[in-house]
Amino acid sequence: MRILGIDTGLAETGYGVIDADDGRCAVVEAGVISTRADELLTDRLSRIHRALTDVIAEFSVECVVVEDIYAEYKHPRTAIMMGHARGVIILAAADGGVSVHSYPASLVKKAVTGTGRASKDQVRNMVHRALSISDTGPSHVSDALALAICHASPARGDGRLPAAIERAMNKKGGTR
Repeated sequence: MRILGIDTGLAETGYGVIDADDGRCAVVEAGVISTRADELLTDRLSRIHRALTDVIAEFSVECVVVEDIYAEYKHPRTAIMMGHARGVIILAAADGGVSVHSYPASLVKKAVTGTGRASKDQVRNMVHRALSISDTGPSHVSDALALAICHASPARGDGRLPAAIERAMNKKGGTR
């Protein structure tokens, strides 16, 4: 299955395309779509939509995965702006005829690291291990890849890690 994970952002939207097959995951493409704060909101959203529409088509993506929306009440404007970006992401998926799946950040962290309270560094390190890569670049990319990995092998209710993560940890001598 070809999965596109997207770390929603207005200034920077991270994306990662993986192939997932029988508990194994491999990176196909990853990057960041950047917009400038001095651009009109419509132009920024249009750039994100076009870029993701192109990624979905070019890489024959089968599904899109995004993080559930959350917001601290101290920053309602941020939540509204993220909602705009998330809306065009979902529209790009709909335009490409692919399904959209959404997970809370804590479930993504648990699926990738074994704990729902993992730090960004812990998530990044486990993404590197699971995909056998040395670097993902910006944290937006590792977050996007983590979303894709989570969908590829969701955390099991028995507390064990997903198979791809378990294999990566065993292969490299990691511990939980």
